[in-house]
Amino acid sequence: MSRLPLNNDTPLPPPTPMEETALAWFARCQQGLSDDQEQEFQDWLCADPRHAELFNELDGTWTLLGRVNQPAAVATAPAFAPVPAARPRSWRGLAISLAATAAALAVAYVSWWRPAHYRGEAVTEIGAQRILRLPDGSVVSLNTDSALVTAFTPSERRIRLERGEAHFAVAKNPDRPFIVGAAGVSVHAVGTAFNVRVDAQAVEILVTEGKVRVDNAASGQSLLAPPTDRDGVALPGLDPPVLTSGQKAVVALPEVAVPVESNPLLAAVVPVSTEEIRRELAWQERRLDFELAPLGEIVAEFNRYNRHKLVIRDPALARQRYGGSFKPDDPAGFVRMLRENYGIAVEETEIATVLRPGP
Repeated sequence: MSRLPLNNDTPLPPPTPMEETALAWFARCQQGLSDDQEQEFQDWLCADPRHAELFNELDGTWTLLGRVNQPAAVATAPAFAPVPAARPRSWRGLAISLAATAAALAVAYVSWWRPAHYRGEAVTEIGAQRILRLPDGSVVSLNTDSALVTAFTPSERRIRLERGEAHFAVAKNPDRPFIVGAAGVSVHAVGTAFNVRVDAQAVEILVTEGKVRVDNAASGQSLLAPPTDRDGVALPGLDPPVLTSGQKAVVALPEVAVPVESNPLLAAVVPVSTEEIRRELAWQERRLDFELAPLGEIVAEFNRYNRHKLVIRDPALARQRYGGSFKPDDPAGFVRMLRENYGIAVEETEIATVLRPGP
């Protein structure tokens, strides 16, 4: 599956010879093939399974025609001899016709087909981050050690966050809801901004703008508690509850390998202040911000961004609270601060830095 580009400023790489040939055949087929060329075309299709995939599944291969709007790609695509026909045409006329067909196909693809049938995937390594600009105008910020898969159709825009964390700024389109799935939890939005983080224990959804639905992906039932009257009785006939700006939902995942649909627990919803939102999204500016957080929590965050791990050997030390703003790729500076300011003992090994209470 195609990897998403880093951002809009990153030029797409030039098409491969296979892509150029597939596009040229597509344009040639629009003009009609002679018997000999039909056989040549079938031979090309049978030569490699990828040829048929490139030719027949344009909706699943955005790299093929997404590059055609580049003039060089169109100009070099028709690398074939003239087509024999009842009314012979000049090579120049045929080349112009084929180029025009390819160019028209590219315009249609870029303006409608690609945004409506977009597919792609993106992965970040430990310590890396990416900005993804999707064809519908939505922007995804992908945090460290994360992976997602995108699949757009004319009726919906769907993303599966397979691991890690991502912030979504969604382009508004009421006719095509934006749906993010993570570990059996489904987040539905139209035009809004929200953050999703998934790990082995929970899925966290933080809304920074607008509102979203949080549903069980299998059953479609809401994971948010329904509105109730003064006696705590659910009010019937209302729209599904939503998570609004300044709220965070935490869906606890089963400790064993059980699908989330088997977990009867609703999401725990808590209000989040503007300052808390700023701290939770500080990763977008490559910072880790804490306000009197347990050392164990701080260490766990540093370990998300670094292969060399921090380890706490003493449970009481892990519960001690610290605050500050740190660079995620500088655990050595954080450890130095603990040693110099708080007297914490530090032991360096080849694979980890061990923290213990000082003398």
